[in-house]
Order: sequence, then structure tokens, then C-alpha cells
Amino acid sequence: MKGKLLLGALLLYSVSVNAAEHAHWGYEGQEDPAHWGKLSPDFSLCETGKNQSPVNIKGVLKTEHGKLQLAFQPGKQQIVNNGHTVQLNVSGGNTLVLDNDTFTLQQFHFHAPSENEIDGKQYPMEAHFVYKDQDGELAVLALMFQQGKTNSQLVQAWRQMPTTVDQTAVLATPLDIKALLPEHFNYYRFSGSLTTPPCSEGVSWLVLDKPVSASAEQIAQFRAVIHHTNNRPLQPLNGRVIVD
Repeated sequence: MKGKLLLGALLLYSVSVNAAEHAHWGYEGQEDPAHWGKLSPDFSLCETGKNQSPVNIKGVLKTEHGKLQLAFQPGKQQIVNNGHTVQLNVSGGNTLVLDNDTFTLQQFHFHAPSENEIDGKQYPMEAHFVYKDQDGELAVLALMFQQGKTNSQLVQAWRQMPTTVDQTAVLATPLDIKALLPEHFNYYRFSGSLTTPPCSEGVSWLVLDKPVSASAEQIAQFRAVIHHTNNRPLQPLNGRVIVD
């Protein structure tokens, strides 16, 4: 079961196993984001796509929309260092209802500094919660971290954070995802892509407008394990509308 969970999550994360067999990618040198589109035909959307992520959230169109329908179920969590990020693979039961469609959380991972920006503000860290529906469509819930007090939920995961690539561990105390999110929030919504190769489009993005805190030490610990920044630069909106 653990193997199937890990494989499914890795396929969902932009590492894309099949694509990775054809080309290595990264955040530095000749494999950095500026070169992704040329590293493999599988990665062409990274260069040619018109609905790419991340974006600077500005000029938002005010709309009326309901609160996010989120449900959380305690279960096993596996923490993985895949060389691009630190990722937590989760068991089933964590769902998001969007446009009367139910998406199930597959995994969540982190970027430092943040990939998306809000009115030009970049945060020191961002988490992406990757959901999938029964047809394979993806939705990503993004949470910003500002530097401040220690995040009690991250303590649980960071204590077992793998320091070497491809190292994994099952969390002794699973992270409480609901407690990680802010108590009250609104969200920005737009259509985008995966932020790493193969940069697949058609992803529904939901970016929470309220950040949560993480200590300087927690942010530094994550960056020390990854050894480099792991954020893709901002992508043009190309006429896309962001709604609030």
C-alpha cells in the first residue's frame, strides 16, 4: 500500500516519472526554469504554454463564491525528500469540493521562497496541496507562510525531514492539515499549470489570502535540506482573470 501511495503521489507531483526518464530538471544552471522547455519534448509547455503558473495575483475580479468545502481525515503520512522539494504523501479521505466535483488530496509539498505572489508580495515559503478528481483533473490549494512564530504543525514533520534525496519516513505523529490552515480565509482562483515539468495546464488554482506563520529556523531548515531556492519565476497572465 505504501508503495502504491508513493508512486501515485510522485506521478502527481510535477516530477512526472515518465518525463523524468527523458530529462533531468532543476533550479540551477542549465537545468533551471529558463531551460525547462528545451530539456525534453515532454516539457514543451514550460516554454509555449499560455496558462502557466505561478502568477502575481493582482487586478482581482470580485465575485460571490461560497467557502471552500474541505474535509480532513486522520491517516498515515509519509515524508519524502525527492531532491526538488520535501513532500508529504497522505492517505485517502481528505477532500475538496469544487464546482460540485470532489477532489481527493494526494500530497502536499513546499517551495521557498513562494512561487505565487499577492499584489507583488513574495512570501518566504509556500505549501501546495495537490488534489485529484476521479477523472484525473487537478486542483492545487496554495498556502503562504510568513516569518514569525514557530509553526506547531510543521514541528511534527520537520522533526523527521529527510536530509538526503530519495530518503523517506513515516511520520510518527501525522501533521494536522486542518490545523495548519488559517482559521478564517478567502481565496483567489485562477486556471494555471503545474509549476514544475511537465508544466501541464488545466490545473484549478486556489490561493488562500491569509498566510500562516513559520519561524525563521523552520524556513531555514527546509532551505538547508533542499540546498537551493525551489521556486519557478512568475509567469504572464496572458489575459487570464483571477477571481476573489
